[in-house]
Amino acid sequence: MLTLGACLLIRLVTEQLKMSSYLAQEIHLARRHEEILSQRLELLQQMETYLGDKKTKKTWQTQAADAAHERNAALLNDIEAAEKKLQERMYLLPHPDTVKLETLYWASIKESLPKWEQFLLGRAEVPIGFGRMKTTKQNMSYPEDSQK
Repeated sequence: MLTLGACLLIRLVTEQLKMSSYLAQEIHLARRHEEILSQRLELLQQMETYLGDKKTKKTWQTQAADAAHERNAALLNDIEAAEKKLQERMYLLPHPDTVKLETLYWASIKESLPKWEQFLLGRAEVPIGFGRMKTTKQNMSYPEDSQK
C-alpha cells in the first residue's frame, strides 16, 4: 500500500498535470479568441469599404439621374417651342401668287410627264422638241419656241 506521503505526492502531481492541461487549453483558447477578433476586425473593415463604395455609387447614380432629368426637361421644352412655332406657321397661308405659281408648276409637270416617262425609265430617247440645246449667244432655243 501506498503511504500517505506517496498519496499526497500522486495527488499533487495529478493536480499539477490537470493545471498544466487547463493552462494549455486556456492558452489555446486565448489564441483562438485573438484570431476570431482579428477576423472580425477584417470583416468590419471590408463591410465599411463595401458600404462606402455602395454609397458613392448611389450618389453617382442620383447625380446621373438628375442630369438626365434636366436634359429631358430641356429637350421637352425645345420640342414644345418647335411645336408651337410649327402650329403658328400652319395658320399662315402662303401668298396667292405663290399658290398660283405652284399650281401652274405642278400642272406643267403633270402635262409633260407622259412625254418624259419612257425616257426616264430608260426605254426611249429624249422627247421631240427637247433635244440637246446649244446655249450660245447666237443660237438660243427654248422648248416653248419649238412648240409654237
